[in-house]
Amino acid sequence: MNAAQWARAAGLGVCVAALLVASGALATTAAAPANTTVKAATAKTTAKPAARKGVVEPGSVQALHAMSAYLRTIPTFSVKMDTERDEVDDYGQLLTFTGGTTYRVKSPDGFNMEFAEGDKVRSYIYDGKSVTMFDPATGYYTVFKAPGTIRQTLDLAAEKYGLTVPLDDLFHWDQGEDPAKALISGHYVGPARVNGQDAEHYAFRQKSVDWQIWIAKGDKPLPLRVVIVGATDPARPQFEANLVWDTAPQFTAETFVFTPPANAKMIPIRSEGQ
Repeated sequence: MNAAQWARAAGLGVCVAALLVASGALATTAAAPANTTVKAATAKTTAKPAARKGVVEPGSVQALHAMSAYLRTIPTFSVKMDTERDEVDDYGQLLTFTGGTTYRVKSPDGFNMEFAEGDKVRSYIYDGKSVTMFDPATGYYTVFKAPGTIRQTLDLAAEKYGLTVPLDDLFHWDQGEDPAKALISGHYVGPARVNGQDAEHYAFRQKSVDWQIWIAKGDKPLPLRVVIVGATDPARPQFEANLVWDTAPQFTAETFVFTPPANAKMIPIRSEGQ
């Protein structure tokens, strides 16, 4: 089971949608592959003892609410993520794959998402009316009609087509049902440095996953690093993402429009289960 599957099963929803929803737009995407592992925390910190099982510190939940509320104030943004994902192979060995993701988001009805891992690259583009998924290696692309907002579109993509994107529900933490009910424990670890930025480090536990988040200090509490560990698999496979933000990007109208290359070929999309 990969990181996205563990997180979704635990209600964390490792999807693109979260970033978009959080901004009020609900969209996300991917970036260029990372050739080396990016270690975000540049200085070790002394961690306080972990919260006892079943103890959720109110301050840890408040930090997630503050982060989510701030993200919803950003009408447009771009975020690049260097990622590492573990998978357990048929021999029981833990394999690690590096990649990258770039999300370009315009609230409430535009996103351009690029995902890369190894030689695999995918693009998802939403223009307020439809979503196009494109595979540059083969030239194949497919299109499906979409609702008028990013959040509705990502919900449809997940429910009808089984398409999800990294770090979804985490970023619209305080929308819908109270997500804190899914927490077994949550606590503040301590101050940290992530990519040269001062941050606060928090750790949480849910039924199927343990996860950590580093949130920027100050009046712009952006998530800077996320680590998710599969708690029910003895191999404890892990997903890591280090995030670099641009909260004032310059987009053009073409950013959210797909123009097929000369060799591109459209193929039909199938609903999940077909």
